[in-house]
Amino acid sequence: MPRIPGARNRLKDTPVAGRKRVLLAAPRGYCAGVDRAVIAVEKALEHYGAPVYVRKQIVHNIHVVSELEKKGAIFVEEVDEVPTGSHIVFSAHGVSPAVVQGAADRGLQAIDATCPLVTKVHREAVRFARDDFQILLIGHEGHEEVEGTAGEAPEHTTLVGSPDEADTVVVKDPDRVVWLSQTTLSVDETMETVRRLRKRFPNLQDPPSDDICYATQNRQVAIKKVATDADLVIVVGSANSSNSVRLVEVALEYGAKAAYRVDYASEVKQEWLDGVETVGVTSGASVPEELVQELLEDLAAAGYGDVTQVKTAEEDLMFSLPKELRKDISGRTDARAIGGRVRATA
Repeated sequence: MPRIPGARNRLKDTPVAGRKRVLLAAPRGYCAGVDRAVIAVEKALEHYGAPVYVRKQIVHNIHVVSELEKKGAIFVEEVDEVPTGSHIVFSAHGVSPAVVQGAADRGLQAIDATCPLVTKVHREAVRFARDDFQILLIGHEGHEEVEGTAGEAPEHTTLVGSPDEADTVVVKDPDRVVWLSQTTLSVDETMETVRRLRKRFPNLQDPPSDDICYATQNRQVAIKKVATDADLVIVVGSANSSNSVRLVEVALEYGAKAAYRVDYASEVKQEWLDGVETVGVTSGASVPEELVQELLEDLAAAGYGDVTQVKTAEEDLMFSLPKELRKDISGRTDARAIGGRVRATA
């Protein structure tokens, strides 16, 4: 658990050989699926009053979870911790059919905030299992999204956790295999895993459309461009956020001399800035923009007030809220029913 944010603006302005600057990646921060999930919890609290229960973290960001707890959300690990008849929100990462059934068995009133892009992968798993394919699911063992997708067809699913595992995975029929993936992976590493799988199984089928989500890809493309000119990259995001961790890895792979992940600006260490002229900044897809702005303020106090945005894509995708939450308490369609809050890109 990251520490509570401490004193800010305590970084010192130390001299460097050249001009200090910040390259600010865009897109960054909240994606449409995260925005939808967070608003879903907020609106459920407005509709039904506190407490509203949420299975697992609604999104993988400690700040977001903490703020929702202050409003009356209670986060639990499993549905059997929730009092009978209560409202429960399923997180953006999705759940297996067994979890859905478990909630129904307890008489819980469930609101499904699963990201629609994750739901798409679930539907693919169901379809390929029905057609008796072995599903090679590329992802990280223990991640909620992987557990939810695998739970759609457990008897047909084999997890492939890395390119090296692709070299040893065993299949029953090499002519009836398909790969699917967790939506928040490194694009490059996933494609390397697929390449090695296809080398062994030439008839490996692809998913009908790309499983790695647009937001994950866009943030990786942006940090690749930033990293080539950065002495240091700072990624705002939580340790259990797969896409945030991948951004650190991608930054290092594409030329950043150093890269670190922080939950809060107060975690930045003075020694990281020693001799650094150019700092690259980005944030994971579950990070509110206010945390990035706090980091920029602290960097400005250390002399890095020259900020240039590096934009590689525009994002305008919006998702409808879960059907239970599309109307306000009076029964009128809520203004946030399609889309959500505006996300800063500068």
